[in-house]
Amino acid sequence: MGNNKIIGAKIQRIRESKNLTVQEVAERSGLSVDQVERIEGSLDFPSLAPLIKIARVLGVRLGTFLDDQTELGPVICRKQDSNTATESISFSNNATKARKHMEYHSLSKAKSGRHMEPFLIDIASSSGVDFILSTHEGEEFIFVLEGIVEINYGKNTYILEEGDSIYYDSIVAHHVHAGAGSTAKILAVVYTPY
Repeated sequence: MGNNKIIGAKIQRIRESKNLTVQEVAERSGLSVDQVERIEGSLDFPSLAPLIKIARVLGVRLGTFLDDQTELGPVICRKQDSNTATESISFSNNATKARKHMEYHSLSKAKSGRHMEPFLIDIASSSGVDFILSTHEGEEFIFVLEGIVEINYGKNTYILEEGDSIYYDSIVAHHVHAGAGSTAKILAVVYTPY
C-alpha cells in the first residue's frame, strides 16, 4: 500500500494535533467510526469522497494528505516522474469490496497552497465490480488519454473515448470507471473549495 500508509498516518497526526477523536471526525464528516479507523490504519483503499470530507472536518486541503512540500512557485512534473508506481496512490473509487481500483499519479504534489489536484489515473478493469456513487464538494475535469471511460453522473451515464472530456460538479452523485471491461488512463483535475 506504500503511500496509502502515509495518508492514513497524516490524517491521524492532523486529527490528534487538533485534539479530535475518531468519533468526532466520523460524526462531523458523516462517515462511520469504522471507516475513519480503517482509513487512518491504512486498511482500506479509500475513495476521494471520504478523504475530502475528512479534509473539510480537519480544516485542511485535500492535498495536505498527499504531500508535505512547500514550493510556492511553479512546479514541473516530468513524464518519468508522473508514471512511477512508487509515487502513486491507490484508491478503491468506492468499490464495495474496497479493492484497488484506481492508481493516482499526482502531477502537483510539490505545489503548496494549491486548490486543484491534477492526476494521471490508471483505471483497472471494472468487470464484475459493484460500486457506490460518491459525492463531495467541488468540481472535476476528466480527459480520456487511453481506453473507454464510463461515468455515472446522477441518473445519466456518459461514455467517453480517447480525446473526450467531461467537466462536472462533484456534489452530484457520480462514479468513474473503465468501460467495456477494459482498462483506461485519464487526466483528472479535482477542485475542492477550502
